Formats: sequence, C-alpha cells, structure tokens
Amino acid sequence: MTKKFLLAALVFISMADFVQAQGGDPYMLKRKRMVETQMVRRGISDEKVLNALLKVKRHEFVNPGSQSYAYDDTPLSIGYGQTISQPYIVAYMTEVARLNKDDKVLEIGTGSGYQAAILAEIVKQVYTIEILEPLAKTAQERLERLGYTNVFVKHGDGYKGWKEHAPFDAIIVTAAPTEVPEKLVDQLKVGGRMVIPIGSFFQELYVITKTEKGYDQKSVLPVRFVPMVKDKE
Repeated sequence: MTKKFLLAALVFISMADFVQAQGGDPYMLKRKRMVETQMVRRGISDEKVLNALLKVKRHEFVNPGSQSYAYDDTPLSIGYGQTISQPYIVAYMTEVARLNKDDKVLEIGTGSGYQAAILAEIVKQVYTIEILEPLAKTAQERLERLGYTNVFVKHGDGYKGWKEHAPFDAIIVTAAPTEVPEKLVDQLKVGGRMVIPIGSFFQELYVITKTEKGYDQKSVLPVRFVPMVKDKE
C-alpha cells in the first residue's frame, strides 16, 4: 500500500467518524466528497487542513442562492465584485503556509470569512482584514454566529497589515497585489511564511519566507484572484 493511499484510507476512516457525529447535516456528505475528490486525490495531505475542510460548513459562507454549489470545485460570487475561492485553492494555500496549533495568523481579504474559519480550526489566533465594510461586517457576524471566538475581524486597508498584533507566524493574502507589500513582510516573524498571489492579468502564487536579511520567495502555482486594492487617501 502506497503512502498516499494509506493516508487516503486513514482520512476516510476519520470521515466516517465525522459523518456519524454530524447526524442531520444535509451538506455533510458533500463536504466528505469534496475532501476525497478535490483534496486527497490532488495531493493535499496535511491532516489538519483536511479535517478543517471537513468540519467548516462552506455553504454557510456563500450567498443563499449559491448554497447548492458550495462544495463544487469553483469560486463563487459573494457580492461587491468579490469571490469565495475554490475549495482546492483554500486548501493549497493553507497547506503551504505550514501552520501549527500555536500560530498567530494574519489574513488579508476576509471576504465571506471562509478562509478565516479554516485557519481558526488549525491555529490559535486569526486576525483578518477586509477593505469592504459590508463584507467585513457580515463576515464578523457570521463567524461569531458559528462560534469562532479566535477570529478577529477588522475593516481596513490590507496593505497596512495589523501592526498592533504583529509579528505573525504566517500571513495569507486572498487578493492579488502587483508586487510584494513590504509592510506585510515587516509584520512576519523571522522564519514566518506569507502565501500571496502576485500579478495583474497573469498571476503566480508565491510562498515568501522572512529571513534575517530580508525574504526568500518561491513561485508555486499559477492562479487567478481579484485585485488587492488600497484605501483612497
């Protein structure tokens, strides 16, 4: 039995336990299928990430008219010209951030709050910034309603980060700037990782690692995100 197949088998066992525990959740089987077909088969192997994707109810983070598509392998509109990323991209970005349970993470681009919820299942604290006030407000209300007490939402300019709570073990950016935001790098711990899409029409997902002398960056995946915007000053 290959290592990959063994991991899949173990995940399926944990899914079965989860299925039994969730009882009347009508979307539970869709989450199970999403994790099996979109994540495990495409190489996502971090058990913490897989368990978070299985637990977080993505249909709670999309518009009511889109709930039947919540577990499809596609981004969905959440209004205001913004989208919730496809589940695989959320999983991939979370995995390459190499998170631990005691980490403090900054997310730029709260959107509906789904990525923040995934992070909250894995790490100690999540600080998330959304530039669009209506999205920030509804995300905060949603996360509070769903019981996420370790997520802190701020309406503001993501380019500025959240200096009061820095340094962060990891930063995940869910919108694309055209270049690396230096203020965000400054708010990383040495050895911390930032996962960020960079570019305009053609974008690449980068993993940036803070060093004593600056940072190293590595392109890991071609992607397509909405542009990262700044406050009008």
